[in-house]
Order: sequence, then structure tokens, then C-alpha cells
Amino acid sequence: MVSAGKGRLRRDPGDDWVIAPDGRRFWGRFGAAGLLLADAGFERVLLQLRVGWSHFGGTWGIPGGALHEGEDAAAGALREAHEEAGVPSSQVQILDQRTLDLGFWSYTTVFGVALAPVEARCTDAESVALEWVAADEVTQRPLHPGFAESWQQWRAELDSRRSPRRV
Repeated sequence: MVSAGKGRLRRDPGDDWVIAPDGRRFWGRFGAAGLLLADAGFERVLLQLRVGWSHFGGTWGIPGGALHEGEDAAAGALREAHEEAGVPSSQVQILDQRTLDLGFWSYTTVFGVALAPVEARCTDAESVALEWVAADEVTQRPLHPGFAESWQQWRAELDSRRSPRRV
């Protein structure tokens, strides 16, 4: 079942809630995706502090949102990262993606690396702050529940790609 967002005009048909059989709400009529962007050394990731009025507002996660009809997850994640954080898609190399599929709704985390330094900036009303955060410090923040559940797997991915340190 899909319901309209209360008091908000939809910008795209995908900008709507999906209601789970147990009553939980998930954003994105066609699913959702986000970009987990690492710096070139796989030491830091770009995190977004979500605005208070958003779903799980006041938590840190990754730039992302509802997919447009017919849009694939990688394209949607790159679009959302550009809309919310000014991340130019031309400066991102996609390395992996993983999908949580609930049957009635799905979320895809697209993992990429910045090909050049990216100066993220809040480019819409959905972000309170954007920061490059050291992998060791991610869990010191109040995380979006979905991101928190998947972080340890992504942390292992970062660690596996990091160049060995020379002594």
C-alpha cells in the first residue's frame, strides 16, 4: 500500500511512502538507494546528518533517497548524492552494491570511491551537515538504524581495500 506524504507535494512519483504489512513506513515507492562514498585511501566516508523532519531525522547516514520509476540503484544513488551533497558523479567510481530486499520494498547501498577530493556541501533541505568521517569514528555518532545495521559489513569492505601501511 502506498500513501501520500502528509502536507507535502511530490516532486516525482517515486517520492512517496510504502507501508509494510506490519505498519512500518519506508520511503520510496520504487525503492531507495544511497551512496556510501569513501575517500581515495578508504580511510574516511562521507556521512550526512539528516534534518529533523525527515525519516529518522537527527541521525547520521549516507546521502540517498527514493528511486525514480525505472531508475537503477546506481543512477539513483549518484543522483541523490549530487542533489543532497553536491557530489559530482564524474568523480565517483562505483565498486560494489548491496540490496536489502523486503519483497515489497528495497534499499540498495552503492559503494564508491572518490576519484578526486570531493568537497561535499549541503545542497538541499534534507541535510543539516555533511562530513568526511574516519572509519574508526563512524559508530561514535547516532546512526540511521538501517545504516547502523550494515556498517560493520561496509567497514570490513573498507578495511579490505585499504593499502597496507608501510612501517
